[in-house]
Amino acid sequence: MCGIALIVSGIRIDLSSSTLLQSLNPGPELVTVSVDDLKSALRRRGPDSLGSKKIILQYNKNLSSVEDRELVSVVTDDAEIENYQSFLQKCSNGKAGNYNQLGYSVGELQFIGATLQLRGLNPIIQPFVDSYGNVLIYNGEIFGGIHVESDRNDGEVLMQTLGNCCSCGSNGHTGPCSAAGHGCSSVPNVFSTIKGPWAIIYWQESSRTLWFGRDAYGRRSLVVHWPTVKDSRFLLSSVSPFSSVDQSSDFEVENGTHHNFWEELSCGIYSLSMDASKLDGYLVGEVKNHEWGNAMLLELIKWERVSFNPKPNELHGSLNGTLERRHHMYPASSDIMTFESGPNQTMISLPAHNVLSALRKSVMLRASQHRIFEAGRCYSRREEHVPVAVLFSGGLDSMILAALLDECLDPSYGIDLLNVSFDGQSAPDRISAKAGVKELRRIAPLRRWKLVEIDSDLSKLTLEMKHVMSLINPANTYMDLNIGVALWLAASGDGWVSERPSNNSDENQQRLRYKSEARIVLVGSGADEQCAGYGRHRTKYRCGGWHGLNEEMKLDMQRIWKRNMGRDDRCIADNGKEARFPFLDEDVIRVLLDIPLWEVTNLDQPSGTGDKKILREVAQMLGLHEAAVLPKRAIQFGSRIARESNRKNFGSNRAANQASAGSVVINRS
Repeated sequence: MCGIALIVSGIRIDLSSSTLLQSLNPGPELVTVSVDDLKSALRRRGPDSLGSKKIILQYNKNLSSVEDRELVSVVTDDAEIENYQSFLQKCSNGKAGNYNQLGYSVGELQFIGATLQLRGLNPIIQPFVDSYGNVLIYNGEIFGGIHVESDRNDGEVLMQTLGNCCSCGSNGHTGPCSAAGHGCSSVPNVFSTIKGPWAIIYWQESSRTLWFGRDAYGRRSLVVHWPTVKDSRFLLSSVSPFSSVDQSSDFEVENGTHHNFWEELSCGIYSLSMDASKLDGYLVGEVKNHEWGNAMLLELIKWERVSFNPKPNELHGSLNGTLERRHHMYPASSDIMTFESGPNQTMISLPAHNVLSALRKSVMLRASQHRIFEAGRCYSRREEHVPVAVLFSGGLDSMILAALLDECLDPSYGIDLLNVSFDGQSAPDRISAKAGVKELRRIAPLRRWKLVEIDSDLSKLTLEMKHVMSLINPANTYMDLNIGVALWLAASGDGWVSERPSNNSDENQQRLRYKSEARIVLVGSGADEQCAGYGRHRTKYRCGGWHGLNEEMKLDMQRIWKRNMGRDDRCIADNGKEARFPFLDEDVIRVLLDIPLWEVTNLDQPSGTGDKKILREVAQMLGLHEAAVLPKRAIQFGSRIARESNRKNFGSNRAANQASAGSVVINRS
């Protein structure tokens, strides 16, 4: 996990060739975002190192021949910028004077990178700069598509791969790649090849082009400020700094006229090609968006399921259907598996087995302990090291992730289960978490499980709430704030653990203060969207049948980047932790789309049985028989933060529900 940011000034941004359809609007009330503000916010995400590089673009407007007016770029450090006269001479080939006197049009691109280093033997500092003058700041993980040795840093490997790219796709290049057949690729094709979460900002020196974007599901945050009348800079950042939001705690009903300083950058690949205007010689950057270069990825983005409208004879029985029904649906004997766990015997379909295999591989990739530079961290005993934690409610999704993590992680490591509550031991998620730990200890008694109980009182979180308001920005509803606070506190890992006596009895446990040091946190995002876990899915099914349900699930997946992923990434990463989402692995998504919808879910059946049916079968295969029948419960309700927030801000849940009809949002102005 890293924090990245870019500040572009002195360059006119042209959006006419882009589908982003932004205009130079007045913008919000004046917001001051300084370099120091961005560095401070990014450093919380990337505590291991912080670096900055500047690219100065200059263009001499006074030369008589247009052909001689070459656009020149110089990569430099902040320290060199401070020595203004020597830097000016470097830019102007030794000439003295200032830019106006020399007739230069000057633009500046400042790259900032903060790193939480989880891969590579040697310490790295972003931005990456190669011998060609290319500059990269990168926030992500390469889990496939580009080969990364176990002892290499994936950012360094990505920089090397991008350095071999041609200039096709930028500065007006169209048609086939000029380097095709010569071992080269284009920048959009490299971005499209990456399997895993990413947000990237890359300067390609050969084409004078800035490339930037997010992965297709927005699993890494990247927010953008488009130039406005009040602030003409173009900004990209992993997170909104604290200074970006008004520090009052007022709330108002949305009126549709509010302009936020930041907005979520839509998923995709973009370029900003630099040139000088033929009319007045000022620097202009033209923004374009580019097609994904991976056919399989395009299929996932379209989210077309193989089959979603069943025939009547394909809908018999329930989750625990008879062997005869299963043989009717899957005639081949290999399509039916009888799975035994203790006294239970469960018949599992081949689709559920395929989902389990894909999820197991996904967790394995995300739990792999690469040989890394530990940034001064040391452990006196190996068993003290807890490299991976799980955001844990004790519900179906987090139980599956915890059980799979146990299978994939070296048995000498402990596993922290992070559980947040705003109602002490009485919150539903605390009750289910305690029951879940017991079930995990039953199926994996040798693992050192720690349930980290993170207790909080909403009335005492005034400063913290304001901080989280900056993290969720540009999201701005009470629901976003409630979820953001719960995620932020849970990911901190700062809570209590109960030490069990030597006889493993649950009685007379001692509660001790504990802070999880895990730098990787597994999160169950994407399970509900793909397996119909939300209440609105049942409503859509009642009103629109299987077709209506399928369309609602497609909508959920195609907007998950805006509704969930950016917000969640920002809140978790602010603790110096990296969120990883096994359910949103590209192969897991593909496997689920290859399964008929009625095998993924059956909403004719009651809650806790038909919803997320295929994941309930997966839980049965893992021996999680109690978790397999638990109903869906969102974090804001399971932790009880929604109830406490409603009482604090509206006086009661009923008043909050009445206000919600008016789309209550946080007032940042």
